[in-house]
Amino acid sequence: MSRHIALLRGINVGGQKKVPMAALRALFESLGYSDVVTLIQSGNAVFSAAGAVSSVDLEAAIATEFGFDVTVVMRTPRQLREIVDRNPFAREKPAALHVGFMAHEPAAAAVKQLDTDRFRPDEFAIKGTEIYAHLPNGLGRSKLLPYLDRQLKTPTTVRNWNTVNKLLELC
Repeated sequence: MSRHIALLRGINVGGQKKVPMAALRALFESLGYSDVVTLIQSGNAVFSAAGAVSSVDLEAAIATEFGFDVTVVMRTPRQLREIVDRNPFAREKPAALHVGFMAHEPAAAAVKQLDTDRFRPDEFAIKGTEIYAHLPNGLGRSKLLPYLDRQLKTPTTVRNWNTVNKLLELC
């Protein structure tokens, strides 16, 4: 059995795409996964599986169960540990840090054309399939992550640094 982390994009935000965490756990268990744990209401599930896990299969099951499409981004505990370890903003206050988990690596040309100074004092770094964001004035006031989402054209779901570390603890 191996552990997996499923990160659902855009659920339970502003009353849209409501997914009760108890129902999400039950869905994962009905798919044959075990030791399912959810963290807060934003769609974080840590679970064990005997074989391979497909985000496409999870997305289809969620669409069938809840009646809407949701992007599911998958990571392993090892990947999550590497994400935490390579944080380029480790010296900044944790409350100002966020990680955008992308469904796939963005095109190099899209990354190259990004305006890195446009949203100062907000700053970011892209490492593989993650966007590290330092947002000193908070996520709610920042225009950086919506800009990156539009420019990179890669489904991304964002978690604050506290949540990233709690997910790692659950693994």
